Amino acid sequence: MPKARRLTAARPRRQPRAILASLALGLAVVLGLPADGGSALAQSPSRIKDVADFEGVRDNLLVGYGLVVGLNGTGDDLDSAVFTRESLIGMLQRLGVNARSEDLDSDNVAAVMVTTDLPPFSRQGTRIDIQVSALGDAESLLGGTLLVTPLMGADGEVYAVAQGQVAVAGFSAAGNAETVVKGVPTSGRIANGAIIERELGFELEQLRAVKLALRNPDLTTARRIAEAINTFTGEASARSLDPTTVQITLPARYSGDAVALMTDIEQLRVRTDQPARVVIDEASGIIVMGENVRISTVAIAQGNLTIRITETPQVSQPNAFSNTGNTVVVPRTDIEVDEDADKRLAVVPSGVSLQELVNGLNALGIGPRDMISILQAIKAAGALQAEIEVL
Repeated sequence: MPKARRLTAARPRRQPRAILASLALGLAVVLGLPADGGSALAQSPSRIKDVADFEGVRDNLLVGYGLVVGLNGTGDDLDSAVFTRESLIGMLQRLGVNARSEDLDSDNVAAVMVTTDLPPFSRQGTRIDIQVSALGDAESLLGGTLLVTPLMGADGEVYAVAQGQVAVAGFSAAGNAETVVKGVPTSGRIANGAIIERELGFELEQLRAVKLALRNPDLTTARRIAEAINTFTGEASARSLDPTTVQITLPARYSGDAVALMTDIEQLRVRTDQPARVVIDEASGIIVMGENVRISTVAIAQGNLTIRITETPQVSQPNAFSNTGNTVVVPRTDIEVDEDADKRLAVVPSGVSLQELVNGLNALGIGPRDMISILQAIKAAGALQAEIEVL
C-alpha cells in the first residue's frame, strides 16, 4: 500500500529587507535612539569625561630659568645679553671659579626659559618632558645641554628639577648671500628631562562630594548630567549648581571610594546642548555656525561697485627727417564701471536650518568675506536668532 503523504501548510517567507528593518527598529527602541539612522547620528550622546572635568584632576604649570651650554658659536652675545653674562658668572662662582673679568666672552652659552605641565597626582621621582626656549639673541640651541634648572609653580615652590640634552627639530645655515632656516632652532624639548621633587597635597579618597566642571557651560547640559548620574546611582546624589558646575554627594555604597564613583560616572553618556552661535574670524575669513542657528524671514541683496581705471600712455612723434614737431606722450585712459546689476534680492524664509541657510547664501554667489558682512547685517536687523562671536 502506498504511504500516506503528510501535508503541511507552506509558511510565507519574510523578505530580507523587512527582517533588517525590524532589527533596526528594535535596536533603536532598545538604545533609545530615533528610528532613522541620520537623526540617530546627529543626536549621538557623549561621555561625561569628554565634556566635563573632575575637581582636583588638573595639570599645574611650572616654569624655570636656566642656561644651555655646549652650543657651537650660536649662543647669546654676552655684551648685549646682560642676564646671560650675570647668570654665567654666578654659576661659575658657585662652582668655585672666579669669572669676574671684562674679557669674559663666549658664544656657546644661552639663557633659556624652561616650561612644562605637572600632571595630576604625579609622584616624587617621576620624570616628565620639558620645553626649552631661548631668552636672548641665541641663533640656535642645537647640540646644547641644559644645566640643572629648578622648576617652580605659581606659589613660588620648586616642584621639579630639569637637566639634559636639548633636542631641536629646526636648523639654520647662513652664507655670505643666503640664509636657510627650517623650523624654530631656538626652541627644543628634552624627553623625560625633569624629575618631580614635590607632590601636590590633594587626596581624592578624603572627598565627601565631587564637583564636575563643564568645559562648555550650559544649563541644559548640566541638568542632563545630573539626571544621568541620579539615574545611575538610584538616588538624588547630583544636582546642577550653575551652568558650569554639577555637585555629586557620594552615595552610601561609594563611601570613602570617590575614585570608583568617578570611574563609573565618567562613562555615562549624555546629549550635550549649546546655544546657537556664529563664530567669525575676520582675519582669515573663517565662518563656523552651530546647528541651532535660525533666521527669521529676510530679503538679502549683495552687490559691489567696482571702478577700474587703466592708463595706457602712447608716444606721438613727427615723421622721419621732419624739421618740425616734437615727440610727446599722449595719455590714454580707460574707465570701466561694474555695478553688479545682475545681483538681485533673495528671500530667505523663516526658520530655515543651518544647511538651508548655507545653501541660500552660496546661491547668491558670494565669498566668505561678503558672507561675514551679510551675517552681521542680518544680526543687526534682528533676523538672526544666534549669537555672533568675532575672534
